[in-house]
Amino acid sequence: MPRDKTLSHEKVRKAVKEEFLEKGYEDASIRSIGARAGMTSAGLYRHYADKEAMFNAMVEPLIESIREWTAKHTKKKNDILDGKATTDELFGETFVDMIKEVILPRRDEFILLISRSAGTKYENFIHDYVEDNQKEFMEAIRYLKEKGYQVAEPGEEELHMLLSAYLTACFEPIIHDYEDAKVIKYLNTVQDFFMPGWMKIMGIK
Repeated sequence: MPRDKTLSHEKVRKAVKEEFLEKGYEDASIRSIGARAGMTSAGLYRHYADKEAMFNAMVEPLIESIREWTAKHTKKKNDILDGKATTDELFGETFVDMIKEVILPRRDEFILLISRSAGTKYENFIHDYVEDNQKEFMEAIRYLKEKGYQVAEPGEEELHMLLSAYLTACFEPIIHDYEDAKVIKYLNTVQDFFMPGWMKIMGIK
C-alpha cells in the first residue's frame, strides 16, 4: 500500500502504470519509474516499499472488485434459487456482465494483470481464475440439485477445458485493446455462442 498520501502520489501512480504497461513487471525499473515521475528512486520509496508493492497496488483493487462482484452474484443466484427461479432468472446475469461492470472501467489494470504480470505472484492469474470458477461452478451445480433442479454434472477435466475456452474468448477483445463498444459487441457474440452450450451440458431445457 502507498506510504505517502500526498498530491504527488497520483503522479507516481501514473508513472508506475505507464512503466508496467510498456515494459511488463520484469523489465520495469525503479529508476525509469522515477524518471517518469520526475523524482529520485529514494523519493519513490516514500510511496511504495518496492517494485512488487507498486505492481500489487495497481492490480489488487481490481482483483478485490472481481471477488466482490462474484460474491454478490453468487448470493443473488442463491436467493433466486431459494424462491424457485425460472431458467431466465438463473442465467440472466453472467460473467460477461462482470466484465462490462468491473473490468472495462479498469482495463489498464486488467491488461497488467493478464499480460504484464510475469515475475509476480499473479503471473498465473487466468489459470488460477479458471480453477476458482470451476470450484464455484461445481458448488452451484450441487446447490441446484439440493433445490430440486434436474441438472447434469460435467466432469472436472471437461469443465476446466470449457471454462478456459470461455474465459479466454471473453478476455480476447480486451487484450486486443478494442474500444468499449466493440468489446461489448464481441462479448455479446461470445455469450450467444456459449450460453446454449452451457445449458446443454447442464441438461437444462
